[in-house]
This record gives sequence, structure tokens and C-alpha cells, in this order.
Amino acid sequence: MTVEFISAINTRPGDELNPVRGGRPLDPAYLRRYARVLEDAGFDYTLVPYGSAGADSFVVATAVATQTERLTPIVAVRPNTVYPTVAAQQLATLSQVSDGRAVVHIISGGSDAEQARQGDHLSKDERYDRSEEWIRIVRRAWTEPEPFSHAGRYYRFEDFGPGFRPYAPIPISVGGSSAAAYRVGGAVGDIFGLWGEPLADTREQIERVYAEARAAGRSDRPRIWVTFRPIVAETDELAWEKAHRHVGRVAETYANGGLVPFRHDRAQPQNVGSQRLLDAAARGEVHDRALWTKPAAVTNAAGASTALVGSYETVAAAILDYVDLGADLISIRGYDNLNDAIDYGRYILPLVRQELAHREATGQRGQIVAQPPIAEGVRA
Repeated sequence: MTVEFISAINTRPGDELNPVRGGRPLDPAYLRRYARVLEDAGFDYTLVPYGSAGADSFVVATAVATQTERLTPIVAVRPNTVYPTVAAQQLATLSQVSDGRAVVHIISGGSDAEQARQGDHLSKDERYDRSEEWIRIVRRAWTEPEPFSHAGRYYRFEDFGPGFRPYAPIPISVGGSSAAAYRVGGAVGDIFGLWGEPLADTREQIERVYAEARAAGRSDRPRIWVTFRPIVAETDELAWEKAHRHVGRVAETYANGGLVPFRHDRAQPQNVGSQRLLDAAARGEVHDRALWTKPAAVTNAAGASTALVGSYETVAAAILDYVDLGADLISIRGYDNLNDAIDYGRYILPLVRQELAHREATGQRGQIVAQPPIAEGVRA
């Protein structure tokens, strides 16, 4: 089985441990450096996030693609912000510029307030219905050999196309933890994204997605993407000491107003994914081999916020637990973002890939053993 790794791009210095307020909101030199660090670390993809107060994801993704040779940008898109025929053109252009390195991740919208900031007042279920219509139009724009018209619930146009073609097929990712998300992702997603929950809960979610794929009449099913915030060190003891230091600093950051441009409050989150993370935290601070839910509790589950804590070997083994459930896309982003990306590339990615290669060669599981550290690079 092949497992691919995802990170998330940063556009300027600063993270939850080291917040930067004010100053230039996008640092081109830092963006270039960050993209190259991810590529050198061995990541396959990087998520380019989208928010109403953040940088444009299409522009940032193009910048990442032009500064790398192998790293594939995952462009986060909200269907309310860009018409599907225009998005198809933009994504196909990115694919052409990058020789086929492009993925799109659909954000249907988990917060009514955030959606309203850009004029979107649909209900949550309506937003997912719109996402499905959007995806179907985008795919047709990439593949129809003749002009076509569309008259749907959310979009209407006449005689569009043939559209601008991508260099290679562009996978479409859908995420979420609601019934609507499972339905749409199972029906039309190439990839389905989940946040890091306990193994039993993750298994249940994967089964829901697969069931929706079958119900939609698919002969295939979406690839599964799971996201974590690992905290690693040479030993389990050192990793847990580091984890408690980190969460203390993160708590201070959020208590002082969070990170610009992100917003944070203590109200019950509207999106089901955050609710599920808080439920897991209420059931226990540590689950399974290494899943730590306290960061979710501290941040009110503001985004992907559960950690895997332990030695390099422990965290690699924990990742493989999720691989064994069916996840073949693993997203890992730390708290000391740049330095953590370097450490993941040095210690975590090689261990996971080494074990998978061993299984493929022998048909048996091996013992995960950390390799001697390579020559130290320059840390931030």
C-alpha cells in the first residue's frame, strides 16, 4: 500500500506557538522557503487553505507550484466564492503550469457566520447540495468535447465550452463529518478528508463514506485523508513534556485573541467535525496509541486540532494504525510549523515508508526503528 503525506502551506512566519500580529500578511521569500522545505522533507502535497480574511488560495497554489518540482498544491475552494466554470479554468491553468500537480479541496462551509462574510446565506445542507452541483459542472468543463448548457438549482448557463483542459486529471476532495458531507463526498469525491479522531470513530466514518459511495452506484470509492498535529521527540517522555509546553503556549495564544486572520470563540462550534473532536476530548484526553485531544479542548476544536504525541517510532506506528483502517493520505502539520515540517521529513515520513516497504516485500509487519539522525539542517 502506498501512503502519501500532506502538509499545509504557511505564507509568513508565525504560528500558534509564535504568533505574529501586524506586518505584511504574505511574505514571498518565506512562502518560497516553506514550499521548498516541504518538498525537501518528502511531502507529496500541501494544502493551501482558504478563509475570508486570508490570501487567495489559487494565487498561493500557483506560487507554490512554480517554486517546486514534485510538491502538489491542494487548492481549498468555497463554491460560493467562484463560479464552477471559472474555477475549472483556474484549476486547469494551475495543472498546465505545474505539469499536472493540482488537487482541489471543496469547503462547503461549517460556519454560517463565516459564510455570511462573503454573502453566502444558504443553510448547511444547501451548501453541500451546491457543492455537489459545483463538482459535477467542473468535471464536465474539463471533459466535455462540445459546448454544453446547465440549468440546476444553484447554477445556470448556456453553451459553455469546450473548457480549458488540465494537463492531467485533477482529483477533487470533499471533507466533513456530517451526514450531508458523507453523502456528497461518497457520491462525487475522489478524496474524503477527516480530522484525527479515535480509531473506532474513524473506522465508523470511513464505513459511512464507503456506504454512500455504494449507494451512489460507484464501483470505486474515495481515498481517505486523515489530519493530525503530531508532537514528536526522541522519546515518549520528552515528547509529552514538549506537548504540555506547547499546549500551554497555544492556550495563551487563543486566550489573547487567536491568530490573525483566524477567529476563535468559546461558543459551541456549528460544524459537526469540531463537535466530534470536543466529544472525543470529553471522553478522554488520550486515546489509542498516541492520540491527544487536549489541544482540541483548549482551542475549542478550531480546525484540525488533535495531536499524535510520542517518540518518532510511537507516532509512526500510530499513523500506521490509521493506514491499516484505510487511510492512504496522511496530513501532518505541527505547532512550530517550519521546524516540525523539517523534523517530520527527517524522522516520521521515512519510518512510515520504510515499514510499508517492509510489509510489501515480506507480507509481514516489522519493528519500527528510528534511523540515526541525518546531518542537522538549519532550523528556523
